[in-house]
Amino acid sequence: MLFTSLEFLLFLPLAVLVFWVLPLRLRLVWLMLASLVFFGSFGLGNLGYLAVVAVLTFAASEAIARVTTVSARRFALALGLCSVLGLLVFLKFYDAVAEATPALPTFGLSAPVGFSFYTFMAASLLIDRYRLAATRPRPFRDALYLAWFPKILAGPITRAGDFLFELRRNRKAHAALFALGAQLILWGLVKKVVVADNLAPFVDRTYAIPAYAVPMELIIATYFFAIQIYCDFSGYTDIARGVSFLFGIRLAENFRRPYLARSIGEFWSARWHITLARWFRDYLYIPLGGGRKGTLRLYLNIMAVFVISGLWHAGLGYGVGWGFLVWGALNGVYLWGERALAPLGAALRRRFTGRATRVIGRILAAFVVFHLVLISWVFFRAASLADGWTVITRVWVALPEIPALVLRYPFTTEHAFLACLILGLLVIEFFDERRPVWRRLIRLPVPVRWSAIYACLFALLLLGRWQSEAFVYMQF
Repeated sequence: MLFTSLEFLLFLPLAVLVFWVLPLRLRLVWLMLASLVFFGSFGLGNLGYLAVVAVLTFAASEAIARVTTVSARRFALALGLCSVLGLLVFLKFYDAVAEATPALPTFGLSAPVGFSFYTFMAASLLIDRYRLAATRPRPFRDALYLAWFPKILAGPITRAGDFLFELRRNRKAHAALFALGAQLILWGLVKKVVVADNLAPFVDRTYAIPAYAVPMELIIATYFFAIQIYCDFSGYTDIARGVSFLFGIRLAENFRRPYLARSIGEFWSARWHITLARWFRDYLYIPLGGGRKGTLRLYLNIMAVFVISGLWHAGLGYGVGWGFLVWGALNGVYLWGERALAPLGAALRRRFTGRATRVIGRILAAFVVFHLVLISWVFFRAASLADGWTVITRVWVALPEIPALVLRYPFTTEHAFLACLILGLLVIEFFDERRPVWRRLIRLPVPVRWSAIYACLFALLLLGRWQSEAFVYMQF
């Protein structure tokens, strides 16, 4: 039951209607039932995995709450984390290791959809319970935190305290809340089925044979993939947040126009997959010492976060491979370079203080950051490390000839259509950066506002590729 399926479009209105009709005491039960129905639609076995993680999390939470000594609480936390995260590692990597080790049997294992996301949420719940010793587990609400259906497949990775606070709020039906939720769902669907899913076929066929694709196609496919993965993932988040708004629940923002970032640090900490970045910051980077233990330790901690992030992505998605590790390590190196060059950047900003100079500097910074991220996306998307290296080397060799290649390349109506989709997206993103587009629409005359909404609806009907592609991050 994908967000883009007819089944979901029938399921959601019924779930929302019943929720608001029910008395308060039954609403959370209904949310759990709706979540189990949604998640079970991907296979009943998924509910078994979710139940195992929920039971392990509750048992560890109960142990943390009951024991009295610090050492015992640490042991309970460690045991709980090893249980839930160890299960994730086992399901993701065991068969890959077994295939490379003839002495080990293979079992055909794979992590079910959403497993990486709700295990990370389980881990954050355990750590927060450990830090807040007075907090007692609430089995049903904790399970709903893990199972909440809009976010279970691909986040955002909300903190337990934030989500449980939303469950405690006295929710009332409100037209503005419904309008905001509907607008987020509509825009998320446009990004997914109109932009991302129309870009996907070109990207897929080009990256399937990178050794035989001409360099111009590799360049175009790489740009297209950057937009595809952004629209696919941020589209999912928009829909998840919009659906949650319909139930009076607010989820954390996960994307803020990442390709407008002017530094790699800004890209990862404040614009792309924000909730995962915060998870790594709060539960890995800071516990490792952050920047408090000297420059060398700082750089090692940065690289550890990005390498582990690469491992988190590996195992599913486009397959187990070194490409995800290279992608993670490459972004770590970028951040190393950025920190090392920070004094030079500060000196240049002090030297060039004119308005025009600042604007040009910001544009150049965003251009450079985008292309650095673009290079790392090659290894993320390529089927293997060898394929990724093939793309990089073939494009690098062809760079001096790019003007001539552009003139000779046989551009088609497909290229023009996809370029128009991207251009439209970028225009909206640019205006959204200064002030959210939906806030602008509220202030416009009703005919203009509804014209924009109808334009999105017509785009979905005429240009959308419905049910053609699963969400990329469901695979991780």
